[in-house]
Amino acid sequence: MAAALLVPAGIAAVGMPAAAQNYSPGYQFLDAVKKKDGAKVIQMLDEPGGSTIINSRDISDGHNALHIAVERRDVTWINFLTGRGANTNLANNRGVTPLLRAVQIGFDEGVAALVRAGARVDEQNQAGETPLMSAVHQRDTGLMRVLLEAGADPDRVDNSGRSARDYAALDGNNSVTLAEIDRSAKPAGEREGAARSYGPSF
Repeated sequence: MAAALLVPAGIAAVGMPAAAQNYSPGYQFLDAVKKKDGAKVIQMLDEPGGSTIINSRDISDGHNALHIAVERRDVTWINFLTGRGANTNLANNRGVTPLLRAVQIGFDEGVAALVRAGARVDEQNQAGETPLMSAVHQRDTGLMRVLLEAGADPDRVDNSGRSARDYAALDGNNSVTLAEIDRSAKPAGEREGAARSYGPSF
């Protein structure tokens, strides 16, 4: 597909103010994403180093372009950025990945798009919270199902030692979240982390 066709629909080119040209390329890239300036984003990605600049992070909070797209619930830009190689697992300064943030704000389309693009469903933030735990806390069985079917591990524990299954069980025997885990969780050997080892290896 030609680069021009990748510009999200309805995006008009916006000239870069002279003062902004003093900022780093990473800053300019994130600024263009914030302004939905598809033409500028395409131009920067097509320049030498474009494959690196797409993963630029804001120095103040660590947000990257995918965080920006998630915050504005913009699945078109999520698909565009991941199609150009954006790292779906790049966390901000608090360890929050774009997928975890999409779950936290209940952005169903964004969660599905990030999972399709290869986002790891068990990535944890600084508190050890996984996207599945966040969905359980919100009692969002739809998001839970998407994550579980993608291989999320309901038995991975956070920093307090509790798992998504433990949190679901707090609602009692009639817990709809626990029922969703029992219904949709993959067998342990088929979950995302089954092929990965954690901790030191010798």
